[in-house]
Amino acid sequence: MARLRTPSAVQTYLNALPYNQEPGGRATLRSFRGVVREACAHCLEAAMFAAVVLEHHGYPPLLLSFESIDELDHVIFVYRRKGRWGSIARSRDPGLHGRKPVFATPRALARSYMDPYIDFTGRVTGYAVVNIAELMGDYDWRLADTNVWKVERMLLDYPHRAIPSSDRRVDRIRARYRDFRAAFPGRKPTFYRGRERWTPLPEEFYDED
Repeated sequence: MARLRTPSAVQTYLNALPYNQEPGGRATLRSFRGVVREACAHCLEAAMFAAVVLEHHGYPPLLLSFESIDELDHVIFVYRRKGRWGSIARSRDPGLHGRKPVFATPRALARSYMDPYIDFTGRVTGYAVVNIAELMGDYDWRLADTNVWKVERMLLDYPHRAIPSSDRRVDRIRARYRDFRAAFPGRKPTFYRGRERWTPLPEEFYDED
């Protein structure tokens, strides 16, 4: 916690960790302590890790939760610096990682994830920003040695704000995604508009440019 003092430092740390693929079909939801111990993280574990570290340095522990039409949701850590919003995130998809603090509102930040969220089945339908410390009370989501499933349940139950999107645009991006995946098996696209606002990606995605 002492070494990772900034959002960019936390994102760099998380980028260097393998994504938690939950091998053997055993789902996990590890706290900060579990992420450090196991040296890997999926999206919600990474968001909680960032919340714990940056709360220590004065940032509110804010998570932004996305709802998708295919129920494959995504969670990121969000923060505000000099009046602008940015994020920290880890994902199996390059476009769902962090964003630089250049967005005027959390909604504008959330909208920057809408196009990269579209794959074979995904499409953002809503988002919510929550202060995890306020909502979880005395529950030990920070340092527990066990899985912290109560956090996931809280996010699933929390009311999300709808984000409308154009069916025509979604269909166009989905078709382009399918074409890319067919042409480049095993790779995922990074061709989205606004990529200059993304934070640096983990090394495994650099060969996809």
